[in-house]
Amino acid sequence: MNIVILSRNPHLYSTQRLVEEAKIRNHDVEIIDPLKCEIIIEKEKPTIYYRDRYLDYVDAVIPRIGASVTFYGCAVVRQFEEMGVFTIAPSDAIIRSRDKLRSLQRLCKAGIGMPKTVFTNYSRDVEEVIKSVGGTPVIIKLLEGTQGLGVVLAETKNAAESVLEAFNGLQARVIVQEYIKEAKGADLRALVVDGQVVGAMKRQGKDGEFRSNLHRGGSANIIKLDADELKLAMKASRALKLPVCGVDMLQSARGPLLLEVNSTPGLEGIENATGKNIARAIITFIERNRM
Repeated sequence: MNIVILSRNPHLYSTQRLVEEAKIRNHDVEIIDPLKCEIIIEKEKPTIYYRDRYLDYVDAVIPRIGASVTFYGCAVVRQFEEMGVFTIAPSDAIIRSRDKLRSLQRLCKAGIGMPKTVFTNYSRDVEEVIKSVGGTPVIIKLLEGTQGLGVVLAETKNAAESVLEAFNGLQARVIVQEYIKEAKGADLRALVVDGQVVGAMKRQGKDGEFRSNLHRGGSANIIKLDADELKLAMKASRALKLPVCGVDMLQSARGPLLLEVNSTPGLEGIENATGKNIARAIITFIERNRM
């Protein structure tokens, strides 16, 4: 089988692990920079031209598209879909997941629990916004933030007002969320493949840091999810139509609460924390659908 990994950095751990597992299972695999693809839109034979060849031989695609290239990267994935190529993450689903507000609205409609959240159009009524999520402290997030960037903990009303005014001045859209104190700076990451949880870890922020992202110095350990946490992860995957994804959630007094769904989750942290071969599970998922 011919597998293409869409990635701008061939040296990333996740990309290399997928290449390794694909080769172990005797597949031909190549890494292609989506920004160097030319999309040829044609009624009879839509295709993609990459450097010196047409990519009309591809059986499956693994998108590893960064947030900064979502538009063109998803256009490439969509073209592969038009060509009848299987993808582990549909283009529309990637776009939905990258829009925090849109994905939260969809997940809420699916009946998934999450922290109280408010989105405003540069509102100056900060007091009412804070009241709507249960008072300070509050979490303020940029809609386009990734890996913990653009996420602020405002512990007082004055702090929240200052942060919101700063973001408003930059015309940056944000959401304001309830702060879940009992989570104690930790969250859970469940890795879903083919709609099933294949690995889970608990990420703990470093001392003095409320964000648990491993990119920001957090630590991770394997964890066994309870029935409610498993149910939330699988339900979120179905709601966003992402058969392969990372589902982040908080442990709260009222049960697990969803933070976000990542359409291109990194593999390094969760493979190291759990000892699970997540890359192989992804390749096996492709085989079940294409062989």
